[in-house]
Amino acid sequence: MTSATPFPSADGLWTGLRLAPGAAPGAALDADTEAAIAVTEGTIRWVGARSALPARFEGLPLHDGGGALVTPGLVDCHTHLVYGGQRANEFAMRLAGATYEEVAKAGGGIVSSVRATREADEDALFAQAAPRLEQLLADGVCAIEIKSGYGLALEHEQKQLRVARRLGEAYGVTVRTTFLGAHALPPEYAGRSGDYIDLVCSQMLPALAAEGLVDAVDVFCERIAFSLAETEQVFKAAKALGLPVKLHAEQLSDMGGAALAARYGALSCDHIEHLSAEGIEAMRQSGTVAVLLPGAYYTLRDTQLPPIEALRTAGVPMAVSTDHNPGTSPALSLLLMMNMACTLFRLTVPEALAGVTVHAARALGLQDTHGTIAEDMPANFVLWNVRDAAELAYWFGQRPVRTVVRQGRIAVGATR
Repeated sequence: MTSATPFPSADGLWTGLRLAPGAAPGAALDADTEAAIAVTEGTIRWVGARSALPARFEGLPLHDGGGALVTPGLVDCHTHLVYGGQRANEFAMRLAGATYEEVAKAGGGIVSSVRATREADEDALFAQAAPRLEQLLADGVCAIEIKSGYGLALEHEQKQLRVARRLGEAYGVTVRTTFLGAHALPPEYAGRSGDYIDLVCSQMLPALAAEGLVDAVDVFCERIAFSLAETEQVFKAAKALGLPVKLHAEQLSDMGGAALAARYGALSCDHIEHLSAEGIEAMRQSGTVAVLLPGAYYTLRDTQLPPIEALRTAGVPMAVSTDHNPGTSPALSLLLMMNMACTLFRLTVPEALAGVTVHAARALGLQDTHGTIAEDMPANFVLWNVRDAAELAYWFGQRPVRTVVRQGRIAVGATR
């Protein structure tokens, strides 16, 4: 369903609900207490025990939840959803024993995604991204980040970000756009990373920001990508434009990127398998969210686990995301990422659920509108056909969504 066929309003009184632990901090109820949510004009006006419902909401149209578990709408806080082509052939080549160099010589790697993205027009990119977004929305996603970074030239980065905005409008989902021009070195700038970063900072970012296409700025800080000094150059340009930053940090080695990002008040540091104690402390002090990406860890068959216990001890909030991208995490289920975060990274169920709701929202700067069920917030919540919240992380390959309320409208499912 797109904007041409609007979703029905979610206004009314939602009854027969069971609040998942932590879903509505202002209305802590036990699992067996019937909860209710009052929605008017697309906004949550009240949440709590059905027996304590204020009289002024009694006359609202009823939506019977049928005993469903309710959580905040899920938030996928790190994706590269808009790109041309796909790279399944590389996956097959690697499984057959091909080296990274052999894949690259065959025209693979990020260069192949850049080429396919540059060759596609906006309509083609939209048509390719839309089915991927639909898969994520079917998992209860109500807000999503979409990065650029496969154009690596102004007109093509612009094209990716415009498509990201179009997707949000067409599907009635909150989209946060992130400019990732400093994702990789484009072929035409081989051996000239300094010149390319100058282009990113002096021309690309200002032009895209002026068009209103950028909500945040990201960099891939790694030995195979961009240095600390180049990363800071991009951060300074973002700061001058009043844009928040985030960072692909410490995925393959400890570059000290997390500490740098924290100094700039980064919303999040993502991947972080090689995160140091110093980086953790810097993130703790700055309030930066640690975004865990188990899909990439799994696909790359990595063995270096993120420092989960140290993050937990320090009280650094941990989010979980798909990192959907064509090369290292072609994941289209945030629920599967919850399972992987628990099984591979040993998160607890409450941590995993918070990781795709409240902490993921914070990683996008959306904590005032997403991630929890609370009065005066837009109605973004999901009804699930499960008895216990643990089932959301337990099952994989199953979609127990009953109803999705997104941006104050009933986007998926029906009520009885």
